Amino acid sequence: MVIDEILRLTPKGTIIPKPRPRGDHIIKGLGKRRGETSLIYTIPNHNNPRKPCEKGVTVSELEQSYARLIASGTFTREWFVNTLPECNAEGSCNFTTIGGLFVLLGRAVYEGPGIYRRLDYL
Repeated sequence: MVIDEILRLTPKGTIIPKPRPRGDHIIKGLGKRRGETSLIYTIPNHNNPRKPCEKGVTVSELEQSYARLIASGTFTREWFVNTLPECNAEGSCNFTTIGGLFVLLGRAVYEGPGIYRRLDYL
């Protein structure tokens, strides 16, 4: 499972690469979102920088996104919005978080707005 690889290669405290970050998005560890085991990460709290906000992406969302990247060669915002509406509704930054995790794993590159391309699919 891709979550096992993510946890092995990106320990707590790892900064998730983002195309246009407004502060660091940092892996916190495992937790729960929408009743499912999830990868939890922190984002800047611009009102109180000492108390970052927490967000999360479920294991099934990560697995579906990874399967899409591998099968089609791309992970796009369009696919994300249409296929994972609950994840998108929690925040559009979840898209770039998932893409950033794939970049950390060495499986994808950020190609431009709304597109991550599988590294060997260039």
